[in-house]
Amino acid sequence: MTRKVSNFSNLIQRVTASCLLHPLPNKEEEEECHSDSGGNKHEVDDKEIPKVEERIVSFKVSGEEKKLNKLKCGLMEEVFETVSALKRAYMSLQEAHCPWDPEKIRVADMAVVVELNKLGLLKERFHKDRRRGKGGNYDDGVVSLTLTEVVAPYEAVMKELKKEVKAKDLEVQNLKEKIESVVTLSSSGNEKKTRKHYSKKKLGCSGQIQVVEAAPSPQLFEATMVQVREASKSFSSLLLSLMHSAHWDITAAVCSIEAATTTTTDKYNTSATTLVSAQHAKYALESYIFRKFFQGFDHENFYTDGSLSSLLNPDQFRRDCFTQYSDMKSMDPTELLGVLPTCHFGKFCSKKYLAIVHPKMEESLFGNLDHHSQVSAGNHPRTQFYNEFLGVAKAVWLLHLLAFSLNPSPSHFEASRGVEFHPHYMDSVVKFAGGRVPAGQVVGFPVSPGFKLGNGTIIKARVYLMTRT
Repeated sequence: MTRKVSNFSNLIQRVTASCLLHPLPNKEEEEECHSDSGGNKHEVDDKEIPKVEERIVSFKVSGEEKKLNKLKCGLMEEVFETVSALKRAYMSLQEAHCPWDPEKIRVADMAVVVELNKLGLLKERFHKDRRRGKGGNYDDGVVSLTLTEVVAPYEAVMKELKKEVKAKDLEVQNLKEKIESVVTLSSSGNEKKTRKHYSKKKLGCSGQIQVVEAAPSPQLFEATMVQVREASKSFSSLLLSLMHSAHWDITAAVCSIEAATTTTTDKYNTSATTLVSAQHAKYALESYIFRKFFQGFDHENFYTDGSLSSLLNPDQFRRDCFTQYSDMKSMDPTELLGVLPTCHFGKFCSKKYLAIVHPKMEESLFGNLDHHSQVSAGNHPRTQFYNEFLGVAKAVWLLHLLAFSLNPSPSHFEASRGVEFHPHYMDSVVKFAGGRVPAGQVVGFPVSPGFKLGNGTIIKARVYLMTRT
């Protein structure tokens, strides 16, 4: 029985060898085959068996090629997966910049670096396989081109970022030199030179003070008050132009504002509201803005919370206030609130905006209540109008920080309606002929408050004057 099986296996092997070595012939070959074989179609010489073994070896080689192709496909899949992950990480890095989220930026940056490292490892692995001869049949041009195309954009970005870092380093170095020169001048003891540093010429176009102080001073407080006034003028002018665009009755609006902010016992109320001309309406509007902003100025956080740090540890609180001033004065308030929308400054902005801009006013000016909705939800809109408002809010907040940094703190005062004009404490917003205020002028309404500083300096209150009647 065993012999029969063995003979059968040999027969199959011989038939297979014959099929491999002798493909199907055409008609002529078939005739020759018939004539040569003499009818014996199944006999195969034993010498042909080694050729069959050679063909089996070739089959083994082709199987090895399939294995290599599989490895190549695996490598390419890894490359594409890594590139996709890199793109996702880079998109996350971009999204983390707006709004600014330091933690998300850190995580996304690490993810980008990890994927770039993976690409580098895949590249090294590819070249090692080539050197060892394992990947000699790779399509070198395609794979190398793919890796180059993937890595090249990120290498270009890295070069640009390195250039930006060098430029920033140079800028920082220049600023450090300026700081050193300013500190040297401020410590020289020359008071006149120190005061010149705070002149209007040293105020930037954006209204930010370009001088760095090592400690709070009355001169710095004066310069910051100038900022507050300039920012308030800009915001009130924008608000007035929006009222004109909305076809408001400016005189009626002024009367409404004055009536809402004065007491019934003020005997000068009626004359003040009716005698303000349309061209002077901006002063009434500016007065309204100042009054709202400076409510709660005497409290350390404008009554946004019940903190009593200024009473419990006054020295430390003064140092903390000036540190906050130094950190915040060069910041863009929009960017700051994009990162920390609910900080003390953010709460202050929300509270003051809702107090100054009534919902009916906003709806009349813009046709919607988008600003109120966002501010009430704890967010801060990125619009021109709100940016102008933030300019005033930041200036007032910086002034407030300086007030609580000084020892003794400045005392602020406001001119009352109907009192006589006093040139030592007041300054008229309306200029008179000859530059002198005529006799018989009284305060129609206060525009901005004044301050008395610890060194005896008086920052005059700005007032709108009218003839006594």
